[in-house]
Amino acid sequence: MKVLWGFDQKAIKEASKVIREGGLVVFPTETVYGLGTDAFNAMAVARIFEVKGRPRFDPLIVHVGWPEEVRRLCLKVDERAWRLIERFWPGPLTLVLPKRPEVPDIVTAGLRTVAVRMPSHPVALALIRESKTPVAAPSANTFGRLSPTRVEHVLGDLGEKVDLILDGGPCPIGVESTIVALEDGPRLLRPGGVPAEEIEEITGPLLKGGESRRPQAPGNLPSHYSPQTPLMVLREGMRLPEGRIGLLAFREPKGGPYAAVEVLSPRGDLKEAASRLFEALHRLDASGLDLIVAEPVPEEGLGRAIMDRLRKAQGRWKRG
Repeated sequence: MKVLWGFDQKAIKEASKVIREGGLVVFPTETVYGLGTDAFNAMAVARIFEVKGRPRFDPLIVHVGWPEEVRRLCLKVDERAWRLIERFWPGPLTLVLPKRPEVPDIVTAGLRTVAVRMPSHPVALALIRESKTPVAAPSANTFGRLSPTRVEHVLGDLGEKVDLILDGGPCPIGVESTIVALEDGPRLLRPGGVPAEEIEEITGPLLKGGESRRPQAPGNLPSHYSPQTPLMVLREGMRLPEGRIGLLAFREPKGGPYAAVEVLSPRGDLKEAASRLFEALHRLDASGLDLIVAEPVPEEGLGRAIMDRLRKAQGRWKRG
């Protein structure tokens, strides 16, 4: 396994060769680091599931380098989809659309739809374009664990299991993409880097996606994005147990019996809070704590994505 600086063109060429040959490449996006391979190579995609320990019923997102490439993956791209693409691509919006039969079933978990997005990170775009194929890529972490927003997070988790890592520095948005299904919708399947309010300016009101044992999009399981340390979202009047407690605060805390504190945004900015979420949780998780408690944030804009991730992180421990 090699780590290369992603802004070096030679590194991009080497990584694209790995992709074309069916290898696994970790690369930065504006949301989190992804673990990618050729989306049309079913054997290579199967290795993603093996390396992550990801259940086969959980579909992947396919990343494209140009908006027009959506036609290689999707049978139907209607006017609403093109308007969303024009407004939000490249960027953290994933669209779920009817898939072409050429897309391997392992990518879509056997669903008749495929999740597609075009990332805005220059390293991701350069890699996909140089690879000359759409790239299937979930987050570059063991399934269910915290998403990686720095190369160090990947090295501490997947380590030698991948073929090459492109280092692009910290991910600027820091939470995964928003996922919207347009058939039988429009429906919000996962809040993320594009606020739902901005999407609704084009689509009208979004229906809410329900949790399912067979998810319709990535990140739809009731527990996900979890640190190894138990996490609970703070409630009014909640009594803290004994032990080493860490606090994930939205703003500067006023005090408390905390062994470690991470502040998402001293000024209360939800965009800043989202960009720091996983990095702060990684630091708390490495602090030898018995429990992490997280302050809720306002559920508006990117606050919806933050609370979605915190509730899913909490869900792992509530379910034992």
